[in-house]
Amino acid sequence: MFDDLWFERLAGMGEGSDERAPARLKSKVYSAAIMRMAGSAPLLDLKETKNSGGHLCVFEHSVALLPMGTAIRSMNPCRVCHARVLGERMEHAPIFWPGCPYSEFHNG
Repeated sequence: MFDDLWFERLAGMGEGSDERAPARLKSKVYSAAIMRMAGSAPLLDLKETKNSGGHLCVFEHSVALLPMGTAIRSMNPCRVCHARVLGERMEHAPIFWPGCPYSEFHNG
């Protein structure tokens, strides 16, 4: 019953509302979406993402610089990143580096 009320309140948040979805929820939804995208097709090469003006976190930037093939640079480093773990389990997680979506959810 508590879940029903919580989801109803969450669904009722809209324009003009001061309430926002919790950062933990945003983190979990983002992780699920990326995992689903990676399961259906390879992700865009991190080097191509960077060259087209996309923002990369410090770990993605490191992977993009590796002299490896596209298959490695198309993997999702967020799956093994501690920012994802913190972002999904804590509200106001201490994640501060630029380009990290989890940081944006928690500090935005």
